[in-house]
Amino acid sequence: MFRTALRNVLAHKARLLMTVLAVMLGVAFVSGTLVFTNTLSDALQNQSAKGFDHVDVAVTPKWKDAEGDRVGEYRDLTRDLVDDSARVPGAERAIGIVTGFAALADRDGKLIGDGFQSQGGNYWGTEDPRYPLVDGRAPKGGGEILIDSETAKRAGYEVGDTVRMSVDGPVLEPVIAGVFTTDDGNVAAGGSLTLFDTATAQKLFGEAGAFHEIAVKAKAGVGEAALQAQLRKALPSDVVETTTGTKLAADQAEIIASSMSGLKQGLLVFAGIALFVGTFIIANTFTMLVAQRTRELALMRAVGASRRQVTRSVLIEAFVVGTVAAVAGLVAGVGIGAGLRSLMGTLDAPMPDGPLVVSPGTIGSAFVVGILVTMLAAWLPGRRAAKIPPVAAMGSVHAAATTKSLVLRNTLGALFSAAGVAVVLAATTMNGSDGQAPMGIGAVLLIIGVFILTPLLSRPLIAAAAPVLRVFGVSGKLARQNSVRNPRRTAATASALMIGLTLITGMTVMAGSLQKSIDKMAASAIEADYVVSMANGNALSPDVEKKLKQTDGVTATSPMRNAVSRIDGRTDFLTGVDGRTIGELSEFPVRDGVFEVGGTRVAVDEDTAESYGWKTGSAFTVAYEDGAKQKLTVAGVYEGNEMMRGIMVDVATLAPHESEPADMMVMVKTADGASDGVKDALEKALGTNPAIEVQDRKDLSNEIAQMFTLILNMVYGLLAMAVIVAVLGVINTLAMSVFERSQEIGMLRAIGLDRKATKRMVRLESLVISLFGGVLGIGLGVFFGWAAGELVGTSMATYELVLPWGRMALFLTLAGVVGVLAALWPARRAARLNMLQAIKAE
Repeated sequence: MFRTALRNVLAHKARLLMTVLAVMLGVAFVSGTLVFTNTLSDALQNQSAKGFDHVDVAVTPKWKDAEGDRVGEYRDLTRDLVDDSARVPGAERAIGIVTGFAALADRDGKLIGDGFQSQGGNYWGTEDPRYPLVDGRAPKGGGEILIDSETAKRAGYEVGDTVRMSVDGPVLEPVIAGVFTTDDGNVAAGGSLTLFDTATAQKLFGEAGAFHEIAVKAKAGVGEAALQAQLRKALPSDVVETTTGTKLAADQAEIIASSMSGLKQGLLVFAGIALFVGTFIIANTFTMLVAQRTRELALMRAVGASRRQVTRSVLIEAFVVGTVAAVAGLVAGVGIGAGLRSLMGTLDAPMPDGPLVVSPGTIGSAFVVGILVTMLAAWLPGRRAAKIPPVAAMGSVHAAATTKSLVLRNTLGALFSAAGVAVVLAATTMNGSDGQAPMGIGAVLLIIGVFILTPLLSRPLIAAAAPVLRVFGVSGKLARQNSVRNPRRTAATASALMIGLTLITGMTVMAGSLQKSIDKMAASAIEADYVVSMANGNALSPDVEKKLKQTDGVTATSPMRNAVSRIDGRTDFLTGVDGRTIGELSEFPVRDGVFEVGGTRVAVDEDTAESYGWKTGSAFTVAYEDGAKQKLTVAGVYEGNEMMRGIMVDVATLAPHESEPADMMVMVKTADGASDGVKDALEKALGTNPAIEVQDRKDLSNEIAQMFTLILNMVYGLLAMAVIVAVLGVINTLAMSVFERSQEIGMLRAIGLDRKATKRMVRLESLVISLFGGVLGIGLGVFFGWAAGELVGTSMATYELVLPWGRMALFLTLAGVVGVLAALWPARRAARLNMLQAIKAE
C-alpha cells in the first residue's frame, strides 16, 4: 500500500501541484511571520541589553500611595542620593539620569523621527561613559546640546550648527556642541536623542535638582546582588527602590516579547485564514483524485485490501504532499522574513542589526502545520472512498450522496447558522468588551453553518444567473449545468473566496462606519476652528496658549488641562478649561442644569455624575495635588463623548494648586474661520515649531482617516494571501473538472462545439462559481460589520452604520475577475483536447 501511494503521488504530479502551492503559501506565511518576529524581537532584545551595560543597579523613586485626600506621588531623587549611591563600597560610579521628550527639527523644519521616539536627556559632567563623544565637547548651559551620530548623519548636522527644537511648546535654538554614539533602541528604530547639561535637562524635563533615575556601576569583582544590598542599606527605603541591571534587561526583554506577541498573533491569524482556505482546496483535490480512482481502489478492496489500508494509502499521499509543501513553505518563509526586515528599512522604520533567526520552533511549526493540515483535509475523502462497496465501484456506480446524508448535512448547517446568528445578535446587546468573545464565537458558528449549507445554497443562487448566462447560448447553459452538477465541489471552491471577502467586507464596513462616527463626534463637540497639540501627545506649556491669544485674528482660546485630584477618597482627573470661552469653542448636549464653568461652579459629564450620585446643585469637596481642599458645585450635567468628558473646572480655579501646569491641547477660534492663511499665521506665531501640530477639523478627520486607511491596507495586503490561495483553488477545481469531463468535452467538440465556445463554457463556469462565493462573502461581511458596529455603538453615541456600496461593488467585480483569470489555463486546456482521444478515454 505504501508503494502504491507513492506511485499515485508521482503519477499525478501536475494535479497535485496546486495543492502543494496552496499548502506552501500558508506554511510560508506562518514561517515568515515567525522568522520576522523572532528576528525583530531578538535584535531589539540584544539592542536593549547593550543599553544596560553601564547599569549594574538602577535606583528609582518609590511611589507613595494616595491616602485620604492626599494625591499619590513619586519621591524626588536628589543630588544627595546620587552622591550617597556613589559612596557605597561596591560602587565605581553613580550617574543621575533625567529624561523627557525633545523634538528636533531637520534643516527643512520638519520633526526628525516619530514624535514618540524623539527623546531628550542629560549628559553627566564633562565625560559620560553612556554616550562616547565622536566629535566636539560636553554641553554647557541652556544654549548648547549634543545629538546622536545617526541623527546628525540623517539631518546633515555638524558641530557648531544652530538647530530648532522644542520640549513642551516654545521653540529653542541651541548650538550643537558635540556628537555622540549610543546603543539606545529608539535611535536604532529611527528616533533622535538630544542631550543637555544636567541642570538644563532638570529644568526642561522635571524639577531643578531632581533626577528620574540613578544608574550605579559596580567595581570590578563586585556582583550586582552585593551592590544592590549595599545600596538598600545606604539609601532610605521609603524614598527609593533598587533593581539590578540583569533584572532590568530581563524586564525589558519581556516587554519587547510581549509587544511583539501582538504583532505575531495578528500575522498568524491571517496565516491561519490562508491555511483554512487552503484546506478547502486540499479536500477538493483529494475528493476528485479519489473519485477518479474509484475503480482502482475498488479493485484493491476486491483483492484483499481493507478499508483502513485504503484510507491509509490516501493519507500517505497527503503526508508526502504535505512534507514537500512544508519544506518549500519553510524556504519561502525564510525569504519572506528577510524581505519584511528589508521592507522595514525602506519604510523609515529601520531595524537594529542582527542575524536572521530561524529557530527550531519555526522549523517544527512549518512541518506540523504543513503535514497536519494536508492530512486532516485528505482524511475525509479517503474515508469516504474506503466505504464504497467494491462491486458497486467496479460497476461505476459511484456513491452519490444519499437523501439521508443530504438531510443530515442541511439540518446540521441550519442548526449551526441559527446558533451563530442568535449568539451574534445576543452579543450586540452587550456592553463593550463583554460582547467581543460571544460575537467571535457566533461568527465562527455562522461561517461553519453557511459553509455546510453552501451546496444547498448554490442551486438557487446560481439559478438566478441563468437569464444572464442564456445570452451566451449553449456555452452559458452548459456552464450553469456544470457549476451545479457537483454542489459539494462548487461549494468548497466558492467557500475559499467567501472567507476572504467576508473578512475584507466586514473590516471595510467597520472602518467606514467608525470614520463617519468620529467625524460626526468631532463636528458635534468642537466648535473651535483649530486644535493645537504636541506631535507626540505630550502636554503643552501654558505659554503656547498665551502666544495664541495674542495672535492677530484669534477671537477665543481655551486650554484642555488634566489635573489629578482626590474626591470622596478616590483619585480622579479634573479637566481644566477657560470658563469664559469654552461655551463658544465646544458644544455639548446638556442633560440637566446649565453648562457653566467658573469659580466653584463646574460641569460634569453624565457618566461621572452617575458614578458619584451627583445632579445639578450637588456640592462636593475636591483635594488638589498640593493638598488644598475646595468645595465645588455641579452647575450642569452634559453628555460627554470619547473626545471630551470629565469634571470641567475653570483653569483660574486650578492654577493656584498646580506646581507644573501643562495643557493637553488648546482650542482656538478665529475671526476669519479655518483657512490655509490663518493656519500659517498660527504656526508662525508659535515659531514654526516642529513639535506642535495646528489642526482644523478637516485635518483631524484626515488624520483619523489615514489611520483607518493604513489599517485597512494592511488587512487587504494580508488577506491577499487568502485570496491567492482561493484563486489556486478555482484553477485546481476547474483543471481537474476538465480532466474528469474529458470524454464529455470531446463529445461536445465532435458534435459541433468549437474551441472558442469550449473556452467560453469553462470561463463562465469559473465566473459563476467565483461570483457565488463573492455574494456569500459580501453578505456575511455586511452582517458581521453591522453586528460589530452595534457592539461599538453601545459606547459611542455617534456611531452610524455606513455601507460602502462602491467598494462592495468593486469586491464583487474583483471576485469575477478572479474567476476569469483562474479559468485561463483550464479553458485553454479544454479547448486543446484531442476530441477522438477524449471520446475513447475512460
